[in-house]
Amino acid sequence: MGEAFEHVSDEMGELIESFYPHAAVGSTQTVGLTQYLFWMLIACAALLAVLLVYKAKREKQGLVGRGLFVNAIEYLLDFIKNDICIANLGDSWKRHFPFLATVFFFVLFGNYIGMLPTLKPGTGSTGMTGAVASASFVYFIVRGIQAKGGWGYIKSLAPAGLMPPIAALVWVIEVFSTFLRLVTLAVRLFCNMFAGHVVMGTFALMCTIFVQPLLQGFSAAALGTASMSILWMALLTIIYTVELLIAFLQAYIFTLLSAVYVQLAEAAGH
Repeated sequence: MGEAFEHVSDEMGELIESFYPHAAVGSTQTVGLTQYLFWMLIACAALLAVLLVYKAKREKQGLVGRGLFVNAIEYLLDFIKNDICIANLGDSWKRHFPFLATVFFFVLFGNYIGMLPTLKPGTGSTGMTGAVASASFVYFIVRGIQAKGGWGYIKSLAPAGLMPPIAALVWVIEVFSTFLRLVTLAVRLFCNMFAGHVVMGTFALMCTIFVQPLLQGFSAAALGTASMSILWMALLTIIYTVELLIAFLQAYIFTLLSAVYVQLAEAAGH
């Protein structure tokens, strides 16, 4: 068993290195796709296929949706509509529903594609999470400008009625806070997805290392070492189940925060 633990540190370096962005197609030095961008494109293709199938089935069924697949998609759409859009945006929810629903499904499928064995989450790099966070950032800034005008939005970052020196200080803090939203959206999603997959990879690695002695030759010592794999497999199963929930929660939190930022940008008193 001691030899198995000795192999863990050696293998961990390779495991973590495998999560760094590498070229899946072409080269990162010239033209190519990292594994994260590649799997995000696959996730987008899967999302498009799901929505096309849903649309086709829904058109055949008329007013009432039937079947597990259709009901699951409609449950998610109602969840986005009621719990994210209407709850945070009120009467203006229809204007923002297409964007927020797109963000939710984009992040959700990007998260879940990495839950398949040997695949990477499309949202597992700062480049990908930064891109979707930038889309959210630009969206709520544009919506704020549309609601208040360019100068009106800039002035709204500091509450009216403050003394000029205090208003200037508050304005600077609000500008910093606004740009910080971009960073926090991207980093929160990246850290959760990257760290979760590293943990799952670690336990999967432990299962493999501890069972290897038994594959090389049967003995009582090898059998005892291999029995530890049962523990690692049980822990991996628990962690995998938790990560399935986290993948959904991160899509929800990202979309919810985007809706809150839109509401703040459009709010008359802000």
